[in-house]
Amino acid sequence: MHVREASLGDLDVIVEFVAEEAREVEGRTQDRKTLEQGVGAALKDKSIARYWLLVDELEIACGCTSVIKEWSDWNAGFYWWIQSMYIAPEHRGKGYLDMLVDCFAKAAQEADCLELRLYVHNNNRAAIRAYEKVGFSNSQYLIMSKPV
Repeated sequence: MHVREASLGDLDVIVEFVAEEAREVEGRTQDRKTLEQGVGAALKDKSIARYWLLVDELEIACGCTSVIKEWSDWNAGFYWWIQSMYIAPEHRGKGYLDMLVDCFAKAAQEADCLELRLYVHNNNRAAIRAYEKVGFSNSQYLIMSKPV
């Protein structure tokens, strides 16, 4: 297994992984056309988001993640927010999350990123344990939202 940055040719597999993540975590069925628009826009323009794929020796995708940047005026730098973290069920628990995190953590260091951040459903205990194993911990911040 290895990790590589995704390209527009990976659109279909990333859309499938993102849709599966929504089903698993929130029980939601996402509109495929909307997912294609969202992922496609980011694959065409890295200022929106960057995607990485976990692939096997045959280049078959087994997982993915994306990162978006948030500017901090307090610290004059970017935080990288991890999104769409997904590893196919048959590949979970084998250390591949660590491979994904190492890959984009290295890219974050090269870009002088201030910190990696993510949000996780508070009842997704398996994901929380997995993130803790690769070095994430609770933040001093609570994420709040307001529909618009």
